[in-house]
Amino acid sequence: MSDAGPALEFRDIACLCGPRPLFDGFDLEVPGGKVLGVLGPNGCGKSTLLGLADGLGMPARGTVLVGGRPVSGLSARERAGRIALLPQVHRTPSMQVRDLVACGRYAHMGPFGQLGEKDERAVDEALSLMGLQALAHRNARRLSGGERQRAFIAMALAQEADVLLLDEPTTYLDVSAAHELMSLVRRLVAERGTTVVAVLHDIDLALRFCDEVAVLGRERPTRLLAQGSPGEVAGGPALPAAFGVTAVPCEKDGVRAYGLFAAEPPAGMVAEPSAGVPGRP
Repeated sequence: MSDAGPALEFRDIACLCGPRPLFDGFDLEVPGGKVLGVLGPNGCGKSTLLGLADGLGMPARGTVLVGGRPVSGLSARERAGRIALLPQVHRTPSMQVRDLVACGRYAHMGPFGQLGEKDERAVDEALSLMGLQALAHRNARRLSGGERQRAFIAMALAQEADVLLLDEPTTYLDVSAAHELMSLVRRLVAERGTTVVAVLHDIDLALRFCDEVAVLGRERPTRLLAQGSPGEVAGGPALPAAFGVTAVPCEKDGVRAYGLFAAEPPAGMVAEPSAGVPGRP
C-alpha cells in the first residue's frame, strides 16, 4: 500500500443484484499512484464497483471514499475532478480526435462551454501522453481499435482526475495493441502519479503490467480472495479458486510473463466447475 494512504476505499459495501446480495460487507483499498488490476469471473461485480466509485449508484450499506472523502458527499463537478471512468461500452462519435479528448474538460468549462488556455494545455498533454498528436485532426471513427481506446483514455486524462477507472480497456484489442495500451497506462502513472484501477479479463496482462492485483471470487456474495503483488497473487490460492487455473511465471530478457494451466481449487477454497478452461473436459 502507498505510504500516503489509499486513494480509493470501499468500506463494508453491501448491494443487491436480483434477489441475492452481490456484496455484503465488501472491503477493498486502492493504493495511491499505482495500477491495481481487478480480476474476477463474469458477474462477480467488478463493473459495479467502478460504478459505485464514480457515483453512478449507491450501495445499500457502506461507504466509498476517494482521497478520504465519501463519494456520496461530492458534487458532480467535485467528483469529476477526483475520478474519471472509462466504461466498458462506449460509442465512438463522428468528430475529430482532439474534439473528443476535449470532451473530458466538460466539468472544468465555464458557463458558456468555451475551452480556455488551461483546458487547451490539458488536451495537448493528454494527446501527448497517449501518443495521439499525429491523429489529433483525424475523425475518431477512422481510428483502429487500439487508437480508439487510446483516444478515450486521453479524454479521461484530460479530465485531470486523481483516480482513473478503466473497465475492460483491452477488450477487442489484439495482443500487440493490448500490451501497447497497458504500457501507456504505466507511463501515465509514472509521469503523472495517477491512480489507475483496471478491470481486466486477461490474467497474464494483469500480472504483467499491474503493481497490485485484486482477485474477486465467484460465489455470492462476492468476496475479495486476494490482493497483493503479481508474484504473491500468482503463487497464491486465489486464481485456482476463482478461475480454476494456476499461473506459472516465465522470463525472457528480463521481462516476466505468465502461462496459465488448469488447476484444482486449493484446500479450503471452493470453486465452481470451470467449464471452458483449456485442458479440461
